[in-house]
Amino acid sequence: MMQNVCSTTERVARMVIGLALLSMMFFFEGPMSYLGLIGLAPIATAIFRYCPISHALHISSCSTQPPKHA
Repeated sequence: MMQNVCSTTERVARMVIGLALLSMMFFFEGPMSYLGLIGLAPIATAIFRYCPISHALHISSCSTQPPKHA
């Protein structure tokens, strides 16, 4: 499976941003509360380690070097 979100820091940041956006569902009333569903996108990219926008822009946090064995 293709991955382009490998950095733990980036994954945590995406998860925090997604949860913050998702929490908007509880703070706003009416149709505005559904804007919080936008937070599902960064949460999904953190879980699946793949971001289609980063792929289109050729951005990856995965290292291209093979792992070093001790």
